[in-house]
Amino acid sequence: MAKLKTGRHTSALKEARKAEKRTERNTAVKSKIRTSIKRVEIAVKNNDVKTAQNCLTVAFSEWDRAAKNNVVHYRAASNQKARLSRLVAGIKK
Repeated sequence: MAKLKTGRHTSALKEARKAEKRTERNTAVKSKIRTSIKRVEIAVKNNDVKTAQNCLTVAFSEWDRAAKNNVVHYRAASNQKARLSRLVAGIKK
């Protein structure tokens, strides 16, 4: 793309490029989160305590990293972590 003369909307063009990169990065992070959630839920469904706990730690890590980088809200991350913890705690009974 050719650069416009003397600053005509150059900041808007740069912001559009930055938004594109951020969107791609955020999509990848959210995809990893969803995958880790599915792994925990599958392990719970199969009543596999050890695998569920291992997957839970991975899911916690993914949620914390996403919250730290403002991909998801920190309270949303906290709520999801609590939900997954209850799931894993429920299979012991």
